[in-house]
Amino acid sequence: MSIIANTFLKYDAKGVREDLSNIITMISPETRPFMSNMTKSRSVTNTFFEWQTDDLGAASANHQLEGDEVSFTAVTPTVRLGNYTQISRKDFIVSDTMSALDLAGRRAEVAYQISLAGKRLANDMEHNLCGLNHAAVAGNSTTARKTAPLAAFIKTNTSRGTGGADPTVSSGVVNAGATDGTQRAMSESQLKTVLQGIFTNGGQPQFVMVGPHVKTVISGFAGIAAQRYMAPSDGPTTIVGAADVYLSDFGSVQIVPSTKSRARDAYVIDPDMCEVATLRPIQAEELAKTGDATKFLTLAEYGLVVTQEAGLGVVADLSTS
Repeated sequence: MSIIANTFLKYDAKGVREDLSNIITMISPETRPFMSNMTKSRSVTNTFFEWQTDDLGAASANHQLEGDEVSFTAVTPTVRLGNYTQISRKDFIVSDTMSALDLAGRRAEVAYQISLAGKRLANDMEHNLCGLNHAAVAGNSTTARKTAPLAAFIKTNTSRGTGGADPTVSSGVVNAGATDGTQRAMSESQLKTVLQGIFTNGGQPQFVMVGPHVKTVISGFAGIAAQRYMAPSDGPTTIVGAADVYLSDFGSVQIVPSTKSRARDAYVIDPDMCEVATLRPIQAEELAKTGDATKFLTLAEYGLVVTQEAGLGVVADLSTS
């Protein structure tokens, strides 16, 4: 076939309106299981905040003589722990011309960027609380403060690879994060050992937070709860290929995948034992205008409280592929 001579085609046309969708499609992991599952939070009034821990001790045989004189037991003081807040922020600057344009996918560029900054900051907060491993840092005029993250607190119920070591605390503050060991495959026995330790210490873990690869490994464990779906007569059958609940000798725990926690670690968490301490909540502030543009700063100042690390556990140094 051929085109008749002088046929006016689109390729030669001028003024054809563009077809740009009014929807902006975004793909980024936005789930934040660590912060989302915490049952408590607290406001603080200082960059250094503290809390106290105690325990009842192990139960013991207790039978005394009738009429016996009491020999008093020395009182054990509480343990005082602390952590620092840190500042996390996102910023942007948008020309005032952008605010005057007719934009696709959003009514106002500034409002759109504020929304994005808030979500990105929340993701950073989740990552900084459970995706890093370092000591608490007091900070100074040249060094930013750092809150000790989850990995730097858990030292009682741990399973680590060869060469791995638990974090250390000095004067109530984490002075060294956990030492990473040789990575190894996740096994059910490792998880059982940690769960037993938590139970023995009185903890009641609710979920296990893991990276994507470890989630697939746990799906093959024998302790995974049976999942059954009734096949509908007039529709497709659901195929179950994931483990959401692990039934242990000490209760059931949810298996929760995370893209922001340490992929090499599986954290066994009782959400009652963790809190976000907030000095300044997430806030967006327009900065002073110095030109033909609008400047915004979104920030939060926060830290992590682990009220009793013996109620938590970690299977560390796991293979991630």
